[in-house]
Amino acid sequence: MNFALRFVGVGAAHAVELGSSGAVLECDGQPLLLIDCGPETLTRYLDIYKQVPLAIFVTHTHMDHVAGLERMFYRVYFDNALKGRVRIFFHAALMPFLQARVADYPGVLAEGGANFWDAFQLEPCSRGFWHEQLWFDVFPTRHHEPMTSFGIALKGAFAWTGDTRPIPELLAHFAPQPALIAHDCSLHGNPSHTGVDDLEREYAPEQRARMMLYHYGSAADGAALMQRGYKVAEPGDLIALPQPEAMVIPAAETHA
Repeated sequence: MNFALRFVGVGAAHAVELGSSGAVLECDGQPLLLIDCGPETLTRYLDIYKQVPLAIFVTHTHMDHVAGLERMFYRVYFDNALKGRVRIFFHAALMPFLQARVADYPGVLAEGGANFWDAFQLEPCSRGFWHEQLWFDVFPTRHHEPMTSFGIALKGAFAWTGDTRPIPELLAHFAPQPALIAHDCSLHGNPSHTGVDDLEREYAPEQRARMMLYHYGSAADGAALMQRGYKVAEPGDLIALPQPEAMVIPAAETHA
């Protein structure tokens, strides 16, 4: 099994030309899990894969990461082959925010008879979740209030920080060598996002060497990050990943 991470979009909220930050974990060239669903993410996803995502992980509920779920509802709800099959994974602490941000509109259909979540299969988690016989770790990041933003990792293969300030101790645990670290980084940091100076102050050289930066503010910012020696993702980039540490639990070894 060959795993890869495709960057669907790489921009900060205002960098619309770069696309809303999000990625797809691929296995043998097929989409396995979409990370975040911003306003235009579904369009980019359909252009690449010619089908809607069947599994989505939500890092947090800022609209550049979840606004596309409304369009997903209309695409899925009226398709009997898809209705109720699209799995949305998220940390359980996000449930009230996710409800308030995308689902709490009075009458999702004008004619009534539908709840927003009827289209989906909700999968709240805490430490992580199983998907396609793979265990994904979920961990808190430093973005605004505590327990409102989370990263995801497939141990040994990759970690995706979502929006965050530096979290070196968490990535040391959830993304040990040789895992790729996809990290929020702009040219200049602020109280809710990492800047390149933060990377160089907080992370060991070994961690920085495995980073692929995204969520930057403009193409010029991306070029400046590259000039400082960093690998910077661009929309559509496909990055081969190391093999995960533990891929499958054989059925013969499962227990109650």
